[in-house]
Amino acid sequence: MTLGQGIEIGPFHFPIIRLLIAAGLTRVIIRKERLAGGINGLDKLMLAWSIWALLSSYFHQDSSQALIFRLGLVYNACGVYFLLRVFCQSLDNVKVLCCFTAVLLVPVALEMLYEKMTLNNLFSMLGGVNVTPDIREGKVRASGPFAHSILAGTVGAVCLPLISGLWQEHRKLAFVGVVACLLMIFASASSGPIMSAIVAIVALFMWRYRLNMRLVRWISVFSYIFLDIIMKAPAYFIIGRIDLVGGSTGYHRAALIESAINNLHEWWLAGTDFTRHWMATGVSWSPDQTDITNQYLEFGVIGGLPLLFLFIAILAKGFFFVGLRIRQPNDLTEESRFFLWALGSALFANAVTFISVSYFDQSFLFIYLPLAGIGSAYSCGITILRDAETPVEVYVP
Repeated sequence: MTLGQGIEIGPFHFPIIRLLIAAGLTRVIIRKERLAGGINGLDKLMLAWSIWALLSSYFHQDSSQALIFRLGLVYNACGVYFLLRVFCQSLDNVKVLCCFTAVLLVPVALEMLYEKMTLNNLFSMLGGVNVTPDIREGKVRASGPFAHSILAGTVGAVCLPLISGLWQEHRKLAFVGVVACLLMIFASASSGPIMSAIVAIVALFMWRYRLNMRLVRWISVFSYIFLDIIMKAPAYFIIGRIDLVGGSTGYHRAALIESAINNLHEWWLAGTDFTRHWMATGVSWSPDQTDITNQYLEFGVIGGLPLLFLFIAILAKGFFFVGLRIRQPNDLTEESRFFLWALGSALFANAVTFISVSYFDQSFLFIYLPLAGIGSAYSCGITILRDAETPVEVYVP
């Protein structure tokens, strides 16, 4: 659904996705449902991130408006994450969730393909999106129900590993879902989603080398340092040279990182209300802001380095849980281990995409879907192993 459908209550806006979160919270309260396996380290980091997001509003010029915005941010993130944690009481539940995702992306992909061919976005009837898609350098960039074509394609790209993880157990469904993801990427005609899909595929391929990931990580670190030495500009400017479909704005994204570093003194503690001077271009919706096309920097602008580092810690904990769970013996089949790796691959695809994309519409759901799946898979697995190791006392009369 587009963001055009919803209700407003005072200063608060409740599009469809927030209404669904409210319905989910109501169900949890009525049924007295609990987190699968109890609270874990990932859950605690999510709570810490949310608390600082709210507290940081005190440091901004209009603290009341800042607090309202952050309440929406926390409601979205924690609502999706913790509801999925509650609903996914086993690894099989996470697989079912990904199966539904594969099915639901099919009509979205077909509509985006129709939009690309006819220059008519059917979702515009619901409001919140334009009737005619954007055209850049002769290429039609379909967006479907999303606020931008890059976000539409990104959703397809980060869902690609999620659905691919079903291949060994649900091959036909996985094939349909993968085709839908590829159609969404193609219809969006954007370089970012293509790069995200490549990253996702590489991450899936690394399943073969899962026992050597420490070496892979060190090679990646030294490769970046090597690039930084031989390049005239900082190594992250390499993203400015990537243009797979024409009309890419990769240089803008690299320059944004440089500007954020140069102006670190303005936002390091709790964020800032003014970023317009960071870049030569601004945004139509605010005279005080530039276009923050980076999810990490977006959180930095909102809540400073503490919010940024807490978010990175959440991602790191997610990767740690995947590795730890896969290495645990006995209780998982090889198919389930690969599915867990696919969850980690989806998280990795998101983590790389965050460098060039800020999720500013309902696509944020696909940040917290793999995180919640990983959290539930880890906690459920720990519970199973703990119960298996607990000696059973037999009463003998």
